[in-house]
Amino acid sequence: MLELKDVTKTFHAGTPDEKKALAGISLKIEDGDFVSIIGANGAGKSTLFNAICGSFPLDSGSVILGGRNVTMMPEHKRAKMIGRLFQDPMRGTAPDMSIAENLALAAGNGGWLSRVSAEDRKAFRDRLSLLDMGLEDRMRQPVGLLSGGQRQALTLLMATYHIPKVLLLDEHTAALDPGTAEKVLHLTRSIVEENHITCLMITHNMQNALDLGNRTLMMDRGRVIYDVTGEERGRLTISDLTDKFRQLSGRALDNDRMLLEN
Repeated sequence: MLELKDVTKTFHAGTPDEKKALAGISLKIEDGDFVSIIGANGAGKSTLFNAICGSFPLDSGSVILGGRNVTMMPEHKRAKMIGRLFQDPMRGTAPDMSIAENLALAAGNGGWLSRVSAEDRKAFRDRLSLLDMGLEDRMRQPVGLLSGGQRQALTLLMATYHIPKVLLLDEHTAALDPGTAEKVLHLTRSIVEENHITCLMITHNMQNALDLGNRTLMMDRGRVIYDVTGEERGRLTISDLTDKFRQLSGRALDNDRMLLEN
């Protein structure tokens, strides 16, 4: 389980650029939840992920992960429990290393082929075959030569090689063409559901926010203004979401990508 208790974060405090990025967020994410997160530009979505990962010290509040208070735990130690994908497919892999070496890093044996056993190689091939991209026959190829979709699929495989306590997806298909994005989303759903992974996914695609997972959060100005699940969520349309944002925030949704994508 992931729990945030009254988490606050202000950047550039006491200056003209002061911005309250997180304004007392309290959330409880149950084991196995798949939560989609939407919101306007600057709503605090990625900042929320950074708070979970420990990318900066909190002003106040606490983060509980798997029953353990990790609020003061350094980012590199939390990384052992958290999988994360970013919008940029170039992040999350070592481009000059081969596919097999990247998987060896994810597996935890140092990332060098000299340390990869025949059993490891077979395990890598089996996992790569799940992507249905032919990468199992290209394990010695440098990752930098892969397409964006192939790299993002490989990153997803690496982030879940050892099942994390929570998987954070930060608009991980936004930079991909529609066909590739759909393929990566299908792979995401499959891996998350089959392994019962607790997952939070930021998306600008409101239809995906309703179709994927079991819960949707709407953020605005550093707060969660709408949290929906169950039958109510199942009845929602994209128009309902935009109306709900206007009703709860007092303004129209201004994220052009969200409006154009849906």
